[in-house]
Amino acid sequence: MTHQDSSRPEEQGSDTTENTDAQIEATIHRILAADDARSARAAGSATTESSSSRGHESQGGKASSGKAQALSALEAEHSDSDGAQQDLAERRALRRVAGLSTELEDVSEVEYRQLRLEKVVLAGIWSEGTAQDADNSLQELAALAETAGSEVLDGVIQRRLKPDPGTFLGKGKVLELKDIVEATGADTVIVDAELAPSQRRGLEDVIKVKVIDRTALILDIFAQHAKSREGKAQVELAQMEYLLPRLRGWGDSMSRQAGGQVGGAAAGMGSRGPGETKIELDRRRIRHRMAKLRREIAEMKPARDAKRASRKRNEIPSVAIVGYTNAGKSSLLNRLTHAGVLVENALFATLDPTVRQAKTPDGIGFTLADTVGFVRSLPTQLVEAFRSTLEEAADADVLLHVVDASHPDPEGQIAAVREVLSDVDAQKVAELIVLNKTDIADPYVVDRLRSMHADTVVVSARTGEGMDELMQKISDMIPRPSVPLDLVIPYTRGEVVARLHGSDAEILFTEHAADGTHLRVVVKEALAAEIAEFVVAS
Repeated sequence: MTHQDSSRPEEQGSDTTENTDAQIEATIHRILAADDARSARAAGSATTESSSSRGHESQGGKASSGKAQALSALEAEHSDSDGAQQDLAERRALRRVAGLSTELEDVSEVEYRQLRLEKVVLAGIWSEGTAQDADNSLQELAALAETAGSEVLDGVIQRRLKPDPGTFLGKGKVLELKDIVEATGADTVIVDAELAPSQRRGLEDVIKVKVIDRTALILDIFAQHAKSREGKAQVELAQMEYLLPRLRGWGDSMSRQAGGQVGGAAAGMGSRGPGETKIELDRRRIRHRMAKLRREIAEMKPARDAKRASRKRNEIPSVAIVGYTNAGKSSLLNRLTHAGVLVENALFATLDPTVRQAKTPDGIGFTLADTVGFVRSLPTQLVEAFRSTLEEAADADVLLHVVDASHPDPEGQIAAVREVLSDVDAQKVAELIVLNKTDIADPYVVDRLRSMHADTVVVSARTGEGMDELMQKISDMIPRPSVPLDLVIPYTRGEVVARLHGSDAEILFTEHAADGTHLRVVVKEALAAEIAEFVVAS
């Protein structure tokens, strides 16, 4: 048995199950490393241990430490433009603390609504790309787990061409994962992929703790953060679609038959037959609930369509903010419009779309909509459930594609977002790449991204850097008034002049003469019809 390095646990032989001195020493160092990581997070440390060696062997394990790379390293989470953040205070009233027993010993634990942190171990496979790509994927899974309210103790990656059809990981790696779970005291394993029902059962049979996959984790986060009636219905529908093929029986309780003499002597003739098993009954109930949710979501859609149609009827340009989760979309909305929407250094902090009014530097009005964040391998159930919400992006005139320039893999974020946009037919909308968090980003990465994409602007929603340039870019890209007119408006019709100073007209020339105010303007078609009586020959 190879001796374990004192600073980082290396691979253990998957075929050895006895507790040698080296294994015990590795376990002690792993637990101490996890404790040091928790202390570093509590102190606000944003450093992460080097992970360059993960995945270079066919099997490898490494404790997840420090702040997950998918989360921002900023110490100050909010800026002055974010407002009071009352929603955030309400969300954080439900606190999760480490080391709390599930058996309540004091009423104060109930009063403070504290919940015990789930202790989790992460697992993934490296089948394509580089070792850094595999590490970034597992770090993002760690950030998702922390957002859901758990404590990441360790993580393993196995180099495989394809997942094992029975247990996802190979046999040796599954046994190693079982040893890690037992050594760390973890109660949950999270797999960085969507598991087939048989793979999940196979893992649980060996590891003997709860196993969930990436899709279930994301759905859990959405369920925690959904606030509106429509958002809750969309998340519940996605959860039902995910749960339906994964219903499992517990012994005989899910396979009871309702026919024959099971109901006693009174059942008798006319009730005999195969009956309906308990699991079939649950599936039928889930299908009925899904049908009801689809009807409810369909009934909510006309209200959103009516608002969108009203904006189109009034020819108000629309700009939609899209991007990877935790890229700073809500912070950007707050900076541009002082909307005061919730901002949190967490993944999928805001789910419900927010629409606010804004004006370009020359006074042209437009709407700015914040949409739900995207993520790599976004569950198809969520894409379908949130389709009505994502249509805000498809119907927009301009997309502000916000990219976290400080992220280890910004190119991967851009590709993931564009993949989802193509699913909702929004790929043809004019796109402006907004490189956010440049106050903490590597200048070389920023320059590389600017050279790769033509329409880019560099900003920091936290400090306000680059906002003037961003507003000018939006002004150049949105549809503008297109009907030129020469007008003479009598002094008694001052309300018409006031109307021309609104967001649906541009005044190019003004002169006050004896017969009224002479104006040369460019207006929208609807306004041109309203003021046709004041038009004069040019």
